[in-house]
Amino acid sequence: MKLDAKSAVGAAQGVRALAQPIAAALSRAAIFLVVTVKPGAENRATVRSFCGDLGALIRAVEFRDIEAGLSCVMGFGSEAWDRLFGTPRPAELHPFREIRSAGRHAVATPGDLLFHIRAKRMDLCFELATQVMTRLGDAVTPVDEVHGFRYFDDRDLIGFVDGTENPRGQEAIDAVTIGAEDAAFEGGTYVIVQKYLHDMAGWDALSTEAQEGIIGRKKLSDIELDAAVKPTCSHSSLTTIEENGKEIKILRDNMPFGRPTQGEFGTYFIGYSKSPSTIELMLQNMFVGRPPGNYDRLLEFSRAVTGNLFFVPAASFLDDVSDEAAADAAPSNAEPDAPADSPSGMPPTDDTGQAAERSKDGSLGIGSLKGDIGHE
Repeated sequence: MKLDAKSAVGAAQGVRALAQPIAAALSRAAIFLVVTVKPGAENRATVRSFCGDLGALIRAVEFRDIEAGLSCVMGFGSEAWDRLFGTPRPAELHPFREIRSAGRHAVATPGDLLFHIRAKRMDLCFELATQVMTRLGDAVTPVDEVHGFRYFDDRDLIGFVDGTENPRGQEAIDAVTIGAEDAAFEGGTYVIVQKYLHDMAGWDALSTEAQEGIIGRKKLSDIELDAAVKPTCSHSSLTTIEENGKEIKILRDNMPFGRPTQGEFGTYFIGYSKSPSTIELMLQNMFVGRPPGNYDRLLEFSRAVTGNLFFVPAASFLDDVSDEAAADAAPSNAEPDAPADSPSGMPPTDDTGQAAERSKDGSLGIGSLKGDIGHE
């Protein structure tokens, strides 16, 4: 007999929790799915039941090519956690905090569940995504779907290597996995995702030297610029976070995506950290500046069109969730009659500061965020 969410947390205490595969090896292909959970007890029950079945679903698809490294990470937004599980809740879980500064805007967009699917082969990612959506059925509304790929030697579409400073092996696990600081959720982590679209014409018009100054690295060799010449507003400078003289690491698994016929070229940022405050400070530095006004010049060529914060519980937590409603989950009368507005409590806005028009299904009118699942 399966435990409810609260009992699952209690049962895990005193036993080291098994983390989801957040530190899986970088893959050649990935699919990022973000969905909202529809109101209603029956929809909550479907999602809770799915949690316990996810492991078996992954194993069934993975067995078709055991060497392809198929994995899937499932995360929950702040509001979804309250509706599905109630208390206890992860100590630092909260809605994504949007940032506005001058014309720069880190938007907050709808999202209750995240699925980060990775493999060496896109067909395996596609099959698992299909099975996930089939299993969840009408209980959820798709908000965004991005198909990512590795670009040559791990470069993004603007031509620079991405993820050079990622921690590796046990260092990566230690950097992003929650331990005694929130013992009830040991083995979990936080993940922030943003979908960036690039102005490739504007970027390509720059000289290589100018591009290197914006990124803070040599384009060909990927060597970091010397501190004496690297601008303090460079991307690498502003996203380096130190505490007591030691750099605080996060784990990135960014992926390029695009639709050339639509003029869409982008990077899907996904960053795992044991505390969301680390990535939030990076974003503050990028969009506002360190000090204010000394912002990331890359944002003159890249704009964020989505933004979400999720908590990724341990795999053992998911295995022990039942389809019975948690006794202290948010009551059904607290649910919205339609998919929620942006997690910040304000409607998502476009780059002009105007509220973005929401379609009836709760999705945004931005590229693949229009009702139907897109195919980046």
